[in-house]
Amino acid sequence: MSRAASKSSLTALTLGAIGVVYGDIGTSVLYAVKEVFGSGHVPFTHENVFGILSIFFWTLTVIVSIKYVTLVLRADNNGEGGLVAMLALASQSVKDKPRLRHVLLLIGIFGTCLFYGDGVITPAISVLSAVEGLEVVSPAFKKYVIPLTLVILFGLFFVQKRGTTGIGKFFGPITVVWFFCIAVLGVAQILTHPEILWALSPHYAVRFIWNNPYITFIILGAVVLCVTGGEALYADMGHFGKKPIRIAWFSIVMPALTLNYFGQGALLLNNPAAVKNPFFMMAPDWALVPLVGLATMATVIASQALISGAFSVTKQVIQLGYLPRLQVQHTSVKDTGQIYLPFVNWGLFVAIVMAVVMFKSSSNLAGAYGIAVCTDMLITTILTFFVIRYSWNLPLALCLAATSFFFVVDFAFWASNLLKLFDGGWFPLMIGGAIFTLMMTWKDGRRLMNDKLRADSIDLTSFLEAVFVSPPTRVEGTAVFLTAEPGTVPNAMLHNLKHNKVLHKNNLFVTVRNHEVPWIGMDKRLEVESLGHNCWQVIVNYGFKGDPNLPRALQLIKGRGCELDPMTTSYFLSRDIVVPTIGGGMSTWREKLFSQMHHNASAAAEFLSLPNNSVVELGSKIEI
Repeated sequence: MSRAASKSSLTALTLGAIGVVYGDIGTSVLYAVKEVFGSGHVPFTHENVFGILSIFFWTLTVIVSIKYVTLVLRADNNGEGGLVAMLALASQSVKDKPRLRHVLLLIGIFGTCLFYGDGVITPAISVLSAVEGLEVVSPAFKKYVIPLTLVILFGLFFVQKRGTTGIGKFFGPITVVWFFCIAVLGVAQILTHPEILWALSPHYAVRFIWNNPYITFIILGAVVLCVTGGEALYADMGHFGKKPIRIAWFSIVMPALTLNYFGQGALLLNNPAAVKNPFFMMAPDWALVPLVGLATMATVIASQALISGAFSVTKQVIQLGYLPRLQVQHTSVKDTGQIYLPFVNWGLFVAIVMAVVMFKSSSNLAGAYGIAVCTDMLITTILTFFVIRYSWNLPLALCLAATSFFFVVDFAFWASNLLKLFDGGWFPLMIGGAIFTLMMTWKDGRRLMNDKLRADSIDLTSFLEAVFVSPPTRVEGTAVFLTAEPGTVPNAMLHNLKHNKVLHKNNLFVTVRNHEVPWIGMDKRLEVESLGHNCWQVIVNYGFKGDPNLPRALQLIKGRGCELDPMTTSYFLSRDIVVPTIGGGMSTWREKLFSQMHHNASAAAEFLSLPNNSVVELGSKIEI
């Protein structure tokens, strides 16, 4: 029974991985071949069709099959993947080299910011390219393409607040149907020109590159479209595990993509005019409208996976201290990973609407696509080197051999995409740059704020000794004072003594710490130190994927000399108002930006899941 259950679980996880992990790369068939041959850079000959298809196949093999599925999936952070997990792993591996660690953190955070640029372009180009299939049905539909795309995208973002529990179970089956259909379409065309399968040989790719080095460099910016979504393999490892992701890739996704790309090549050998939209022109007339509908569903699923990823990454970045607290809503009582961030949701939607309206077609958006993806791939390769060298302690020669080849390949794609900088590549870079500015401003502002608090702080142990020489009136219950730095007196306590002139029977001085690991076990959740007089210093530890719930965490203190009764526990927080000052610190505009971000951050009480009727907030001003 256990073996059968394990097999059933593996099947379910593999099906889920097909729906979530491979939605993006699975919809690349809609536009990748069209952009390469439609660019006008590749002379249309049989030999060039073979060469381009060979480049497609070996790009998928080298970047996805070998780099991500074989190598990068091994670099997990306690079972978690993605650029944030890789960044945490790399920074931990070089923690004894502070300068290098700082540089890696900057590189990794910038790569994370570019994820948002990708998160804007992917839904825009995917849904737009699917709806553009209506133009193949009838040119009369052209004027409806953009309005219909915007309506579909609005519906997708509108339902995010309800979570994906209800519709998520359909993602896998629909995406499997999609891969089956694109494989069948490919096979039907390959049967008309079976010789196209000779393009599986790498010598066709090598010959094309050798004979056309300049053209190859230019078209790499379009070829990379076939591997967009490759990062999702690594990012979603924590949800599905390595084995289901690998099984799904080699058994269904890779074969289906290969068959479809080669089918499009066979179609072009038959009918060069089909280059205007080879994917939809593969289908018979009767199947066009259903295919447009299926393609739209597939692109919506691909977009959904990326939107959910944006929520997850944002939450992790907040935990790491690079963004202010945002409102986080849990959309599932069973799966804590299913969250909804209203600010991120509608911010993404506005940016995507701008992209669709500005670029107007998937071909124009293809110019904006690629730079963010290739930069993230390059950053992943760089971070992987430091992980396998300093965390796994592998020999330097082996580390260089394992990553230098991928670095050269990634760099070639990245350099080619720079040619598209002024054709739209600036758009995701602008988004990533803006978010990077926000993140670094928040990080630097928090550091300045903590430095100021530390400089003005009073030692907690000495203060308590002085207080208990002539103690104030003590009242029943427990007071929980939150403080950024352990061992210092919280401002909230000073205000409470000054205005209320009482001290609770039990007093906890709590500091919440977030660490560069995904999860912290319950056995390491609390660090408790007794300060005497029924006072305790408590440090609560969370990983960057954990959900902070302070009341639940503090229940673990039972049996350590303090019994916490939720009905008689009050939480005292300091509501700090940041006042920018001229001179020192950051530039004035960054201090004002930080002040505004701090003001608009969601309340600590909400972020830490504190009961509303037990929270007391006391304000103070901090000049930075």
